[in-house]
Amino acid sequence: MSSSFWFYPYPELHPGILLKRYKRFFADIKLDSGDTITAHCPNTGSMTGVCQIGSRVLVSQSDNPKRKLAYTWEAIEVNDIRPAWVGVNTALPNRAIRAALAARILPQLEPYTEIKAEVPYGRDRKSRIDFLLTGEASPVYIEVKNTTWAQGSQALFPDTVTTRGQKHLRELTALAPQARAVMLYFINRGDCPEFSPGDTADPAYGLLLRTAIAAGVEVLPCRFEVTRQGLTYLGLATLKLKQ
Repeated sequence: MSSSFWFYPYPELHPGILLKRYKRFFADIKLDSGDTITAHCPNTGSMTGVCQIGSRVLVSQSDNPKRKLAYTWEAIEVNDIRPAWVGVNTALPNRAIRAALAARILPQLEPYTEIKAEVPYGRDRKSRIDFLLTGEASPVYIEVKNTTWAQGSQALFPDTVTTRGQKHLRELTALAPQARAVMLYFINRGDCPEFSPGDTADPAYGLLLRTAIAAGVEVLPCRFEVTRQGLTYLGLATLKLKQ
C-alpha cells in the first residue's frame, strides 16, 4: 500500500480555545458552541511549545456514561512557521502505528507476518516493547515515542529530561546485536521535515541515542500531518545528529 495516501481518521472533533491546563490531566476549553468544558488532557509531559493559552484546540467527545470527563483534548494549533495542528494525545500514536503496521505502509520494517504489542523483553523481562514484529526474518523490536516539540522546521525529542526514555534506549542498544531494534519517533505535526534529539532538554538522552545508532539501533522519524479529520502519513523526516 502506498504510504503517500495512508490516513488514520479521528472521531468527530469539536473546536475551541484553550483557557488553561492544570494538574497535568485537566484542560479548561471554551468550545465554539459557547460552552466551557473541562477536558481530559491525555499528556502528562511538559508539552513544551504546544500549550499556549488562547490557542485553537480540538477535542473529541465520548458517549461512555462511566467517564468522569466526556471530552478528550486531541490537538492544538501552533504558529512556529505557519499555522499547524499538533496532536497532543499520547495514547494515539501507538494505535495509529498498530494500524500502519497492519496496512504495511512502513517498508523499512519488512518482512514480517505477525504484530504483537506490549511484549516483555530486556534482561529482567520487566520492560514491555511497544511492538514486536515476527516472521521468517529477524524479529523487529519497536519503541514508539510521541514527538511534538519543534524549533523551526526541526522536530525534537525529548522536550524534558526522561529517565524512562533513557532506559528504553539502553534496552534497545542491548538488543541490537541479536535482533533488529527500532526507535520510532511519531512526529505528531506536519510542519517538521527534520528530526533531531532534544539535546538542550536532555543531553544524556541525545548521547544515548547517538550511542544506540552506532550500535545498530535503527531510527524512524515518521511524519504525520494533523487535521480535524485525522492523520496523514508524510514519510520519514531527515535525521540530523550534529550538535
